[in-house]
Amino acid sequence: MDDKAEELRRYEESARQALVSATPSQQLGSSGVASELRTPYLYYERRIQELISPSDRVLELGAGSGMHTGVVLQTGAHVTASDISPAALALLQRRLAALAPERLVTRVADIEALPFESGSFDVVVCAGSLSYGEPSLVDAEVGRVLREGGTFLCVDSLNHNPVYRLNRWLHYRRGERTKSTLRRMPDANRIEAIGRHFKSVEVRYFGALTWMMPLLTRMFGSSRASRISDAVDELINVRRSAFKFVLVAQGRR
Repeated sequence: MDDKAEELRRYEESARQALVSATPSQQLGSSGVASELRTPYLYYERRIQELISPSDRVLELGAGSGMHTGVVLQTGAHVTASDISPAALALLQRRLAALAPERLVTRVADIEALPFESGSFDVVVCAGSLSYGEPSLVDAEVGRVLREGGTFLCVDSLNHNPVYRLNRWLHYRRGERTKSTLRRMPDANRIEAIGRHFKSVEVRYFGALTWMMPLLTRMFGSSRASRISDAVDELINVRRSAFKFVLVAQGRR
């Protein structure tokens, strides 16, 4: 079984199990992330709220079961949530049933070959899904489906810190992720390549101490541990040692 088929099998199985007891949920976006790991997602959501308007057509890549879809819907925009897993999208619809269903469309889609016309969307958003496709294909598809002048926003993991690379490799060895996602994890070169196709690019980095959070949380509690981590990021202007980054690219050329 190739990696893409394995990822589909895994997400289909997980979503089908969750569908058995799923109900509409108000736990959206960062509220579903552990408090000590929440900062990059809070920033991602803030930029979504600042940059997306009710008139926008928004495509979410790798929407999964909708953890971050509700935040985009709250802007008033029309949202197309796409994912490779039909069961995950069914779970998304059930969880967000009470939140503007008339502005939400789901579409089964391969992130490497999106089934949308060129220039179909004003904004493309993505939370943690960039490694699920070949970078050159995914980035080309993002540019293709965006209208000229459109915006791309994403939050994802960075692949420079050796501690985080080791942790991902251990997850792979346990069968919890595929080998191709290790190879495709975004790095500085990927971020630069994406940015070349936009007039304005902003990147924020987070989590130089994320690998220490279990210890810091036991010592200081989750709230104080989070403040310590955020303060260190600001102090050292964290970049390559970061765990996460948020990219805001505006004005597709």
